[in-house]
Amino acid sequence: PLFRRQGDVRFKTGLEATSLLVAEAKRRDHHETEFIDSVKSTLTCLGPIFDRNPKYAFVAKQLMEPERFIQFRVAWIDDMGVVRMNRGYRIQYSSSLGPYEGALHFGPHVNSAVIKALGFDTVFSNALTGYDLGAAVGGSDFNPFDKSEAEMQRFCQSYMTELAKYVGPDVDSPWMGMGVGQQEMGYLFGQYKRINIKSSAVGRPFLSFSNPVFHQAPGSSVVYFAQQILQDRHDSLKGKRCLIIGSGKIARSVAEKLNEMGAIPLTFSDASGHVYEPDGFNAGRLKTINKIKVERGALLGRYIISSTAAQFNDPQNILDIPCDLCFPCGAMNTVDEAAVNKLADNGCMGIIEGGHSCVVPEARSILRKRGLMYGPHTMTMTGPAIVHALGTSTTDQMVEQEVKRIYADVKRTAEEFNARGDLFAGANLVGFLRVANVMMTHGAV
Repeated sequence: PLFRRQGDVRFKTGLEATSLLVAEAKRRDHHETEFIDSVKSTLTCLGPIFDRNPKYAFVAKQLMEPERFIQFRVAWIDDMGVVRMNRGYRIQYSSSLGPYEGALHFGPHVNSAVIKALGFDTVFSNALTGYDLGAAVGGSDFNPFDKSEAEMQRFCQSYMTELAKYVGPDVDSPWMGMGVGQQEMGYLFGQYKRINIKSSAVGRPFLSFSNPVFHQAPGSSVVYFAQQILQDRHDSLKGKRCLIIGSGKIARSVAEKLNEMGAIPLTFSDASGHVYEPDGFNAGRLKTINKIKVERGALLGRYIISSTAAQFNDPQNILDIPCDLCFPCGAMNTVDEAAVNKLADNGCMGIIEGGHSCVVPEARSILRKRGLMYGPHTMTMTGPAIVHALGTSTTDQMVEQEVKRIYADVKRTAEEFNARGDLFAGANLVGFLRVANVMMTHGAV
């Protein structure tokens, strides 16, 4: 029996096991929509594994519950001397493969359901690299974009004062995520080493990232995966017109790498709207965008002053711009069914995620029906995990080689489980098998 509640609950097929597990997740956490969506879309891919070996369904049941979920109060003082309050989180989801590692996210959208969903996804994403990486995610509902630099520093110091009790070298290593860039990590590391004797690990970075590859890897890996997907179709990125949704550090890194690969990044977007360059963003124009966005809270509208060709919010919907590829690098659930259909109607060849769960679960089936390529976040967002596993001497060439290896693993596993071409299923299958095989040896823990 998979569950022993009001009589034994048994299953005969992998599909039945998946349905039972999803129903259990809904029963326990029905209010956490993002987590339920993540569990449902992931477990749906694992049915063939449960058919081959039912024991894996019991491992999946364990994996739905994180090892540890920490929530705490973060009190800080703003520039007016007023005490402000935010919630801080760190979910240490799985240490089966190694020490906890995962991103920190700051933003008003962050809550317990989002953190839990991202933690669950990180288990598979980190395992996909093939290295000994556990999975963790943290953050706060603090909005970093409307704060002064002094407020940002005071918040980070307060946040780390509490978080430092649970993280450390060889224990739990946080890295950059949504709303958490190089400056924020600097403040966090400064506070950590102020209150701890040991603040570094030999060969592997902890909160401090001096190697420029660490900042470029999240975007570079997204583009390298896009290149692998296109090569499978006997195509390349050269000359491809690329729609970028978002303007954060990953979006700008994606644009930079696309330029290097001969592609043409057309757009950036933020809360103010979107900027469209019909001839693409070259190195000089990207430098201007970087100068604007490095200033905390600055919006893209300022860019049109420096370019005569740029169009701001014209057309009104960014998805009306004809493109070959779309790279959503913004918030979760930004690309829905209508967006996929519109992109397909405009001749788009595929969507490569540069952010966590940008494509809603329902839209993935439309991507398959319309024949669009899809690079899932579970696979494309492995860049930070790769560079943390390889250590401080990581080079861009090493990241590219790792991407090729991971893509080959995903493609081969998808074919093995009768899901040829379904990279989302392949990535989840590879990640789950690596974690589950180790968890089986640990017993009921």
